[in-house]
Amino acid sequence: MSFVKEWDIVIIGGGASGLGIALDAISRGYKTLLVDQADFAKGTSSRSTKLVHGGVRYLAQGDVQMVRAASIERGLLHRNAPHLVKDQTFIVPVYSLWSRIKYSVGLKIYDRISGKMSLGRSVFISAKETLEKLPGIKAEGLKGGVLYYDGQFDDARLALNLA
Repeated sequence: MSFVKEWDIVIIGGGASGLGIALDAISRGYKTLLVDQADFAKGTSSRSTKLVHGGVRYLAQGDVQMVRAASIERGLLHRNAPHLVKDQTFIVPVYSLWSRIKYSVGLKIYDRISGKMSLGRSVFISAKETLEKLPGIKAEGLKGGVLYYDGQFDDARLALNLA
């Protein structure tokens, strides 16, 4: 006797996208099958940057909606899985007045867009403090640095939590 099971959705690939789609499908009541040739998050998902960023790079392109969406998702992940997400500090060294203005204003806009989902407010730090925190950078001409926060997470552990 053979057994045939009908599935509403079959997902091939147990990485971040496949696991997320499976979770969404199951939460909507679909009979869902997820298959992978190896372990969860072993492929592309295991080679992520490990960053949960709020989309700061999209700000330079003027994509405010993407920054807002990324900041919200980062904040939700930080709130829902605090054991997986930690704050990560970044410093952008500044060598000219124009760079100071550009990065300071840009990151203040980033802070504002992130709102309650922000992981910390950006600040301008002195050249001395920048060199203390980043001892390997070029000191000549350094005006200071802009410090901002994003998130870092354990991608493999998140995948296992989703599974």
